[in-house]
Formats: sequence, structure tokens, C-alpha cells
Amino acid sequence: PNGNDKNAGNLQTPFLSIEKALSVTRQYALKNVVINLREGTYYLEKTIAIEKVSMLAKTLQITSYKNEKVFISAARRLRVEWKPYKNGIFQATIPENISFERLYINGKLQVLARYPNYDSSARVFHGTAADAISPEKIARWKNPVGGYVHALHDGEWGGFHYRITGVDDNHNLQLEGGWQNNRPSTMHKEFRFVENIFEELDTVNEWWLDKKNRILYYYPPEGMNLSNTLIEVSNLKNTIELLGSVENPVVNVELKNLSFVHNERTFMDTKEPLLRSDWTIYRGGAVLLERTENCKITDCSFVGLGGNAIMFSDHNKHDTVSGCLIEHIGANAVCFVGNPKAVRSPLFSYEKSISYDQLDKAAGPLNNDYPQECAVVDNLFHNLGEIEKQATGVEIEMSSSITVMHNSIYNTPRAGINIGDGCWGGHVLAYNDVFNTVLETGDHGAFNSWGRDRYWNANRHYMDSLVEVHPELLLLDAQKQNVIHDNRFRCDHGWDIDLDDGSTNYHIYNNVCLNGGLKLREGFYRIVENNILINNSFHPHVWFKNSHDVFEHNIVTKKYFPIEIKDWGDNVDDNLFFDSLALMDAQKNGTDKNSIAGNAMFVDPQTGNYSMKPNSPALAIGFHNFNTDNFGVQKTELKKIAMHAPIPVLLEELNSSGKSTIVSFLGGKIKSVDGLGERSAYGLPSEAGVIVISAGENNVLRKSGLMDKDVIVNADGAAIKDVKSLMDIYQSSNWKGKIEIEVFRNQQVIRLILFFK
Repeated sequence: PNGNDKNAGNLQTPFLSIEKALSVTRQYALKNVVINLREGTYYLEKTIAIEKVSMLAKTLQITSYKNEKVFISAARRLRVEWKPYKNGIFQATIPENISFERLYINGKLQVLARYPNYDSSARVFHGTAADAISPEKIARWKNPVGGYVHALHDGEWGGFHYRITGVDDNHNLQLEGGWQNNRPSTMHKEFRFVENIFEELDTVNEWWLDKKNRILYYYPPEGMNLSNTLIEVSNLKNTIELLGSVENPVVNVELKNLSFVHNERTFMDTKEPLLRSDWTIYRGGAVLLERTENCKITDCSFVGLGGNAIMFSDHNKHDTVSGCLIEHIGANAVCFVGNPKAVRSPLFSYEKSISYDQLDKAAGPLNNDYPQECAVVDNLFHNLGEIEKQATGVEIEMSSSITVMHNSIYNTPRAGINIGDGCWGGHVLAYNDVFNTVLETGDHGAFNSWGRDRYWNANRHYMDSLVEVHPELLLLDAQKQNVIHDNRFRCDHGWDIDLDDGSTNYHIYNNVCLNGGLKLREGFYRIVENNILINNSFHPHVWFKNSHDVFEHNIVTKKYFPIEIKDWGDNVDDNLFFDSLALMDAQKNGTDKNSIAGNAMFVDPQTGNYSMKPNSPALAIGFHNFNTDNFGVQKTELKKIAMHAPIPVLLEELNSSGKSTIVSFLGGKIKSVDGLGERSAYGLPSEAGVIVISAGENNVLRKSGLMDKDVIVNADGAAIKDVKSLMDIYQSSNWKGKIEIEVFRNQQVIRLILFFK
């Protein structure tokens, strides 16, 4: 950063800019070239483009010199003079032709003026309010044009973002946007907030930019000396782009040990629909790879970005992301998104379909313009989707044979890993630790997938008749089997593994599911075997006739939760249930003839060691032990700081320990009603129910309206006998996000909505 582009570009007399160093690489055709960056922050005026036409080196590595700390900043540094405005707010004039939506003071991201104010403890968007765009509030704003409205999808399937373009005579906003989700709906009536409106600048750390008059307003914390602050403002959306073509890709480029910071937000650019998944996408990120081969992103960090970290767009082959830290970013960590022109008979809306006679019936892709045989290995991704809620750790769309292995992924608004379609399979997900997912949305899983391949039709009657007559259609897109093995998943607000709408051709084995169970919605050729489903079970939903699904040699700790299942695939059998009633319930459906019930005899479930002791009955029905403690990132520096999936208390052990056992639940403490004494003390009509020992403070139980000494007697329409029966309902219904409950309080029944997050 202290060099000079007129220098020789060596250790003694270095260049100033990365761009200059790249221009010099043309002198080294067919050589192995390394660009070493000395420590410090490099502020880029424009995105760095590494194009095949100018990339003559055999290999190119851009790296930090001897592991010095190097920051590649997508921001500008501002030097301004502050003066008081009023009410603790200061103002400064900024240079011409500068516009930004992210302000950093002394390296810390500040809050763009918003309503309601930022609340770090709030579950959705760090604070929402139903009256965020009420006419009464809008009437207070002098000129909200350029402000934003952010909201969840009405079904909580991700989020929407709108730019304010005007206000009508009735104080209603005129908006553009809402294209960030491929399943259109109205915005959520409660989960919404507004920002970038001057009148909402009313608390410490908030700011607002008057673009027309070039005035920056900021409300500093008390005691801050603004004259000595480092001020940085976002400038670029993409930092480095590797740009080739299918015929002539960029090859053998490595970005190593670099820190990417300060990228601008991109939520208004997230508008390209991705086939018939629920997604739209912005094909950009701090690093964009478009038509590359054998490229690497190694030991890099991506921190505090406004959008995606890494985007693989169109053709990319044999590329890898390894040893990277991605945290506190606005959208996705890593995306693989192919070109729709590679898809046969592509459709982009869930409701659209193509008649059989119009379908392209050739198997596989049309061309080579999609990611294939790439890998995301040994990384730590957390606190993702802080702005965009249809976001994930690894997104795979229109791609083939992507490996996702030994990653720790947590604190995400939706899935930790998402496969958006059936094109073209061959993906391997293994040894990942994925948890604290679906934190701000609903109806999803720690792992989620969709199929909705070319033959798909939303009309179920038509689908039933089509696939019965033409089963050859099923694997035209889902050519290669997806394999999900030896992962640990936990989702407290949905399913641990969620195969949705037509997800086809999967082999799922040796996974530990810690809370949400495993769901197979309609699809074909899924083999699920040798998995451990803690405190939950198998959720088969609306299967097709002749699905050829298999569920065998698994350990389930609850009864199955089928929805509209008439046909049970090729084999559902040889499973271990924790109680005989659950087994009998399954056998009533004609499944599990050879399954058994009993204690799995885990070695040490309190620590997450779910290996079986030698005399476990599970081993007698074909279950095979596997290592249940080899999940997540392995790189030493990242493993030291990575969180691990929380290990739940085995509910069966709680039940056997007696009704007086106190259980943690949604941030509070509960126990079963135990005996006549407690029935009398709480004025109950019977010795049934669950007592709220402590509703806690500022948690889900308290926010749902529950109080200490309440007794839950009914949930989701079913009578509650004890903690076990409440947990059964919670585990089967937590994907809904909420249920109705009846509470006995002061000898009166009160009806409440119990939220699960």
C-alpha cells in the first residue's frame, strides 16, 4: 500500500497497486507467477478483472507476503470535517460523485437510519414492526424516496426488499422491488422494517446520507472524537473477477491468504430467477469466478460484506474453496450457479409446466456452461444472510458433482446447504457440521433441496399419471446420485434434512440428525439408511406411487410422521425404534415388519458419541457403527474458533428419570405435572400438563406470552399429558414456526400462540 507504480516491483521497490502488478504479468507468458502483497489495506477504485485475454502466465497466485495481514477493501476512505447538527447528531460534507450504503467508523459497521431501531436480540432483521409502513408513520417523513422496505415473505420463505420511489396522496408508499424470491407473495404483515429515511435517525451509531446535498449525518456514541476516526464507505459490489469463456476459461489462478472487506450491499440486484426453486440470485460477490478451471481460493477471509462472498457463475471446473473464513455477510457464502441455457426445457416459475409432447426428452445438459467437479472443503461459514434471507452457506444450482466436505456452517436465516434443482446431480456432502439454521424464516431445513425437474407439474393428479406411464423422465435431469453422508445436522425450526418437491436420486447414510428429523417429500429413488435421528423421526410426505424410496437400518427416537402416504416405496424396514408403541404405529401402515424396538445403547450420548455398544440391538438389524465425532472444519486455526452443534438431552432419558425432571425448552424451564400436590397447587382439573417453571426473559416462551407457573394443557389441538407429549408435538410441528396452545393460569384457560423461534 506504500509502494509506487513507477517502481521496479520487487521487494525493495514494490508497486503500489494490484492492477499494476497484474499488468506486468503479461511479460511472463507460460511462467509461474506470484504477486506478493505486503501488509496493509488496499482500497480499490474499481473491480479488478482478471481476464483470459490478458492472462498469459501458466499459473498465477496472488497472496500475502510471508502471511502478512492483507486487506482487499471494496471501500473508499473518507476524510471529512465534522460539525454539530442537533440532538447529538453531527454532519459533514462529502466529495462529489460518492454514494454508499455502508459506513464504517474505526472498522465497525454503523446502522443506516431505520425503524424500528436496531436490536441485536431480535430474531428477524434485528428488529421489525407491523407499523413500519403505516400511513401515520409515513406522514412524518418529509421525503422518503430512496429509502427501503425490508420484509419476510408472507410464508416466511425468505425475504423481500423494496426501494421507495414515492408517496401517494393517502400516505401509502410507492415501491419497486420484491423480486428477491421466486415464489411471489405479499410481504409479511409483522416482520418488516424501513431504513435510509432521515427522520428515523434517532439513536447512537445511526447515520444517513443526503445524496443530493452531499451531507453525511451521524449520531456518534458519547465521548467519540470524530476528528480522529477512520471513516470508510462501501464502493464496490465485486472485488476481484476472474472472467473467461467456455472455450477459453481462466485457468490456474489462486487467491491465497487475503482478507476481503467492505463490499456494498446487493439485495436490489438479487433478481435473476433460478429455474423453479424459490431462489433469485445476484451473479456477483467479493470474488466472482465466471468460466474458470483449476482455480483456488485458499485460506482467505470474507468478513462484513454486504452481499455474496464467492460466486461461481456458469462454467467452472475443478475449482476449490478451502481453509476460508466467511462471517457476518449480507447474503451467501459460496454459490455455484450454472447457465440456464445449459438446461433442457428450462422453466423459471413454480406454476409453469411443459406438456409431455413439448418436452426435450434427451438426457443431461445442453452444453458445458455450468459448474462441475468443484469443491468447498475445510471452511468455517457463520452469521450469513444478515440482509438477504434467501441465503445459505453453500448454494448449488444447475451444477454437477460439487463436493462440500468438512465445513462448519451455522447461524443462517435459512438452510446451511441448499441444492436448488435436479440438474445434474453427483454432489457429495460429507463430514459437515451444520446447525443454528432457519433462524429467521420457516418451512426449511439445515440441509434443503428441491427437484422440480423438467417434467415437474404442480398438478399432482397430472404428475401421478405422467410418471406412471413415463418413468424414463425421472432421471433425465437428476442423472447422477447425490450422496449425503457422515454429516451432523441440527435444525430447531424445521427439519435437519429436508428433501422437498421432487428431490430425486439421493443416497443418505451415516448422518446424525440432532433435532428436526428427516423429511422426504414427493420424489424418486431416495435411499436412506444407517442414519441416527435424535429426538425425532422420519417425515415422509405425499409420496408418489412407485417412488422406489428406501428407508432401512436407521435409528429413530420417535414415531414416524407421515402426511398423505398411500404408497411406501420399495422398502421401509429393519429400523430401530426407541419404544414399542412407535413401532406398532409404523406397522399399522404395512411397514417395518422386521424392525424392532429397544434402547440403542449409545456409548455416550451426553457428549454426542452415538456409536453403539457391542450388544446394541441396532447392530442386529443391520445398522453399522460410524464415527459420530468427525464433523466440521479441520483446519487448526478455524477449528479453534468454530462453534459446534449443541448436543441435546435424549428425551427418552428425561422421561425415564421421572416427572420432577426440569427440562430446558425454548429459553425457559418446564416440567411435567407430578402428583396430586401439584394438581392442587396449580388448581388443575387433572394430573396432566406441563408446568412453566421459568419463562425466562427476552426469549421465545416469554415473547409468546407465557408466564412462570403457567401450565400447558393443550398444544396444536392435542391434550398435553407430560413433557414427553409436549415434545412429541414440538418435534412434529416445529417446521410450522408456531402452534396454538391452551394454558391454565389462575384456574382459567388462556389461548396463546407458541412461537418456536
